[in-house]
Formats: sequence, C-alpha cells, structure tokens
Amino acid sequence: MTMKKNLLKDLSVRLDNLSISEALAQLCELFPGKVVFSTSLGQEDQVITEIIAKYNLPVKIFTLDTGRLFYETYDLLARTESRYKIKIKPYYPNTSTVEKLVGDIGINGFYESPENRKSCCYVRKVEPLKRALAGNSIWITGLRSEQSNNRSSMQKLEWDEGNQIMKFNPLLDWTMDEMLQYISDHKIPYNPLHDKGFASIGCAPCTRAIEPGEDPRAGRWWWEVSHKECGLHIK
Repeated sequence: MTMKKNLLKDLSVRLDNLSISEALAQLCELFPGKVVFSTSLGQEDQVITEIIAKYNLPVKIFTLDTGRLFYETYDLLARTESRYKIKIKPYYPNTSTVEKLVGDIGINGFYESPENRKSCCYVRKVEPLKRALAGNSIWITGLRSEQSNNRSSMQKLEWDEGNQIMKFNPLLDWTMDEMLQYISDHKIPYNPLHDKGFASIGCAPCTRAIEPGEDPRAGRWWWEVSHKECGLHIK
C-alpha cells in the first residue's frame, strides 16, 4: 500500500499543472499500451474523446453496451467514430449471465428492489468493465466532482481498489458551464437527450429527464431512495 501511495504521489506531481492532453500523453509514455478510457458517450466523455483524437494519443477507448441503451446513444457512438476516425470497442455482458438474471428477476425486475437493480448493474456493467480494465494500468474517466456527493471526494489521480488500477479523472474540477462551453467551442457531437433534460444518460429503462433545480443524478434510478451509483465508481 505504501508503494501505491508513493507512486500516486509521484505521478500526481508529474501531472500537476499539465494540460489534459499533456497529462494523457505523459501517462501513455509512462504506461505504453496500458492506458484505457471508458466512455459512456456522455458530454464529459465526448470532451475527452475529442482530446484523445485531436492529439492522436495512443489511448484505447471502450464503451459498455448493456443491451438496454437509448437509440440516441447508439447513434452518437456511430457519429463519434465517423467524426474522429476512431474505433470504440464495445464490451457486452455475458449472455448466459444475462439469461440467468432475467430468469431470476424478470426482464424489468430491477424496478422491484435496490438489490435487483444492483444485480442488473453488476451483470450488465460492472463485470464487463472488469474485463475491459484487466491487464491495464491507467483507467481514464470523465467524472466531475459536481456530479454527485460521492464524486466530490475523489482525486484527479487515485487508486481504484475494486479494479486494482490507477484512475485518472482529468475533468474532475471542471464546472458544467466550462464543459458546455468547450463542447460549443469545439463543435463536439453530443447526445440530443441532453437538450431534453437528461443530465446523466444510462440505460433507457433507468434514466429520465430531470426538472430544473433537481440534482443531476436524480434522473438515474429515480424510483429508488438510495445511493445513486451503479458500482462502477465506488471505492
């Protein structure tokens, strides 16, 4: 643990005061072939994808296709690959595991209890993520501290114990206004559902638009009174 803390500290010093593109380039140089970026095609992730493509950084990009995403998300995936001339590798849940899950709780059984919902998230998102991260050293995310209370305590560079990997959150201290301005300035493609009140876009059955003044995560698993995370970013 001491070795990990020292490595994180040394790396944090190296990355401090670097631009996002410079920091990503530094990580790619230090960990060749072992830097991956997980995109859900959200606005934050689109910003990072644009930076990776613009500077031709050797970062492997993947997404988690749960099988229950919005049509608009799939369309944006295709438009993004075409715009930036890149390939985003999809990771899918295990077929037999999904069949067992649906057999046990029903096709929409996640509405019935937090336990069922978390089981669905694990099968469709967490397990595929573990496969996508396996063998890599740096996991880049589009997390911002404003998004939720859980994320406000995160660091730009931190150790993810559950996945045994270093996580780099380059947009952590960006505000919503800064992000939207960057998207506008660079004409970055984004999901049209954002313009319809969807602050955070996940699986179609589990995401709704939010009302003005609502917490950005209120649209996720809105039927629950629970910690609004799926397990991907829990320390």
